[in-house]
Amino acid sequence: MIGSITERILQLHGFAALALIFALPALESSAFVGFLFPGEIAVLLGGVLAFQGRITLPEAIAAAVLGAIVGDTIGYLIGRRFGRSLLRGTLGKLPVIRTDLEHHLDRAQDYVQRKGGRAVFFGRFTAALRVLVPGLAGMSEMHYPTFLFYNAVGGALWGAGFVLLGYAAGDGWRHVEHVAGKLGFALLALVVIGLVIARLVRDNERLHAFGDRLAATPPMAWFRRHFPTHVTWARHRLDPRSPAGFPLTITVAVGAMSAWAFGALTQDIVAHEESIRLDPQVERWVLAHRAGALTAVMKTATWLGSTVVLVPVIVLVGGWFLWRRRDWRPGAKLAAVLAAVVLAYDIAKPAVGRPRPPVSDRIGGFVFSGWAFPSGHAAQAMAVWGLLALLVVAGRPLLQRVAGVVVAALVVATVGASRVYLGAHWFTDVLGGFALGGLVLSIALAVLLKWEQTGGVNLTRPSQSRRT
Repeated sequence: MIGSITERILQLHGFAALALIFALPALESSAFVGFLFPGEIAVLLGGVLAFQGRITLPEAIAAAVLGAIVGDTIGYLIGRRFGRSLLRGTLGKLPVIRTDLEHHLDRAQDYVQRKGGRAVFFGRFTAALRVLVPGLAGMSEMHYPTFLFYNAVGGALWGAGFVLLGYAAGDGWRHVEHVAGKLGFALLALVVIGLVIARLVRDNERLHAFGDRLAATPPMAWFRRHFPTHVTWARHRLDPRSPAGFPLTITVAVGAMSAWAFGALTQDIVAHEESIRLDPQVERWVLAHRAGALTAVMKTATWLGSTVVLVPVIVLVGGWFLWRRRDWRPGAKLAAVLAAVVLAYDIAKPAVGRPRPPVSDRIGGFVFSGWAFPSGHAAQAMAVWGLLALLVVAGRPLLQRVAGVVVAALVVATVGASRVYLGAHWFTDVLGGFALGGLVLSIALAVLLKWEQTGGVNLTRPSQSRRT
């Protein structure tokens, strides 16, 4: 059945296609159609239709996003209007549900009002949750403006993301659709694991109690007796309460992986091995998928990795911290990281000496000079936007920290994609820039965490001084 529906969708064009791209995501949660035909397939096909020229890319994105938001809102209203009545009616007569029904509904309402935004946002990316969560949020009487905010953000990312996936895949959309479903479940698993880890880190008493029970087991007791120095070192390295503990361990590990990735890419480029074989394939794919609307977006996005934009951003952020918190250090840290990454790629570029892609493949209006590897824009974006996100979200609630890091990651990824799209760099140039920027950022964070241990700076909690 799904196959015949998709074939019919691919034959549409104009208003009829847009109406279906809007309607299927809208019906997914409002009429539970998602159990039979996932809305993500229709949205993905909207991108394919845009690739084929049957509709425009902005129209497809707008229809998908509006359909997602409207459908979830209808599902929310249905749950709010009929959810409790349904439970008090036929379902409420079941012994399991009848017991303390009002008490459980009140607890669910309180929980969703406090933390339900996460479920609304992340539920958008998994088919089953996408159908159920809006109704559950309405039944729990979640505050509608809160629901609408997380619904709109999740719907915008989901709708635009799947349309762009379909547009990028073109006629190979079936493979993308198959992979996307698995990615949705993988994302859900990662979110659950992340929330569990965050809960354990916040609940230090429970975490340490588990550690004490583990240490009391016979194998660990034997290990502690024979290797006391190693056990003490490992305990200090994994202590989440100390800046020089678990945070520094993760930072050093990321720095080591970044250094390895940069070294491996550099070796492949110098010796003309392995990874550089991807570059011609990626270049051909990009040339085949260039479009007017996407070109305009990429021309704008690429400036987010340029010093023309990053220097004013650092000045503004540094000025804000100085004015609001009387703290000059955030601006100084950002400036130092930018200077360090510029110095790093200025040394690496002539040392590797890799030419840029052919001039004929470049987008008009931009002049690219100098060597290609590594991408300076990608390195600067990774280092500066990464540190900026960590400074801004330090000490804030978990969801705000996650949102800040996700936004920074999207900016960095978009800058990298723009460099390849515009013909300024090869794909491996951008990967090398990300690796170099990650290495510089990791070194900077390691220094700051050690400094925090001695009382010089606090990277995990916001400054207490405020301008009054």
